[in-house]
Amino acid sequence: MTHLPAHQATPAADTQGTTLARTPPHDLRAHLADRLGEAARGWLDQALDEAAAHPGAHGPISVWELRLAEAGRRCGAEHADAARILILHAARADTDALTRVYAQGTAAERRAVLHALPHLVPGPQALPLVEDALRTNDTRLLAAAVGPYAARHLDAHQWRHAVLKCLFTGVPVTEVAELERRAHADRELARMLGDYAAERTAAGRPVPEDLHRVLTLTDPTATPPAPAADHGPNGAEGPHGKES
Repeated sequence: MTHLPAHQATPAADTQGTTLARTPPHDLRAHLADRLGEAARGWLDQALDEAAAHPGAHGPISVWELRLAEAGRRCGAEHADAARILILHAARADTDALTRVYAQGTAAERRAVLHALPHLVPGPQALPLVEDALRTNDTRLLAAAVGPYAARHLDAHQWRHAVLKCLFTGVPVTEVAELERRAHADRELARMLGDYAAERTAAGRPVPEDLHRVLTLTDPTATPPAPAADHGPNGAEGPHGKES
C-alpha cells in the first residue's frame, strides 16, 4: 500500500497544508488508487485519460476543467484535492490555464492550483496566484500558498510577510516549505518577529509558540540546513528563488 509522507499522512493532510504539493503525482495516484472505491477510481481514470488526450481548451471550457468541478462529488472531500492535482497534471496545464482555473474556481479548486504549481510551472510566472492567496484570510488557501513553489520563487520580502501571515492567522509554520533554509540567519525576519512579539505582549496577548520556533531558526550561529533538491515537473533540478 502506498502512503503519503509519514509525518503528515493523516486524513486532514489530504485536503490542507502542503503535503500534496510535496508529493510526486505518481505517488498521489497510487495513494488514491489504494483508497478510492471502484466507481471513484473508474471516474478518475477516465478524467485523467480525457485530460491527457485533450489538454487544450475545447469550446468555452475544456473537458478537464469540468472534471475539476466534479472531483469533490466523485471522489469525496477527503481526496478531491489530490484528484484535482492529478487532472491538472494530466492536462499539462500551463500558467495561463492555471490562472484561468484559479480566477474562476472555487476555494477548493484554487487550493488544487496552488498545490500543482511546483509540479507544472518551473519558473516564477505563476507568482501572482501565490500573492493573491497570501492576501486572503482563508487558512487552507494560505497553507497551500506557502508550499515549495513559494519557497522557490518568493523574494525575501514577500516570503517574510508570508511567514508573518501564517502567524497572524494560525497556520502552522510546519506548512511553510523550506522554512529552515530560508529563515537561517535572516536578521530582518528576526527583527520583524521581535516587533510582532513585542506588540502582542504590550497588548496583553500571548505570543504564538510558532513565533519562538521561527525566531530560533534565524540564529546565524546555528548550523545551516543542507539545501533541498529542487525538482521541476520532469524531475530535473530547477531554479531557486532569491534567498532570504
